[in-house]
Amino acid sequence: MSVDFNGIGPGQVNNQRPSADKASGSQAPNQTGAEQQAKSQATNARGENVNLSSQAKNLKQLEQQLGDYPEMDDDRIEQIRSALENGSYKVDAEKLAQKMLEMDESIFG
Repeated sequence: MSVDFNGIGPGQVNNQRPSADKASGSQAPNQTGAEQQAKSQATNARGENVNLSSQAKNLKQLEQQLGDYPEMDDDRIEQIRSALENGSYKVDAEKLAQKMLEMDESIFG
C-alpha cells in the first residue's frame, strides 16, 4: 500500500518549493537592494553571535581551576598506604557512621 503525500506517488520526486521559500528566494518588488542586503546580513549575523551568561563564565573558570589539580593526592595515598602496612590506620566508627548517614540523606532525602 502506498501513501500519496502532496500528490507525490511512488518513483516521483517533489521538486516544488514551499511558498515561504519562494518568497525569500526571489527579491520582493517593494524592497530596495539596500533593504534586501540588510535583511541578508541580519540573517547571517544571527547565527554567529554567542552570549555566555555570567554563570556559564564562572563555571568555565572553575573547570579550568579544577584542571590544575591532580586527580589523586599522591602524598595522601602514600600516608594511608604506610599506615595500613604498619597497622597504625584507625577507623573512627562514629565518624564513619555519620558520613554514611549524611550520604544516605543526600541520596534519599
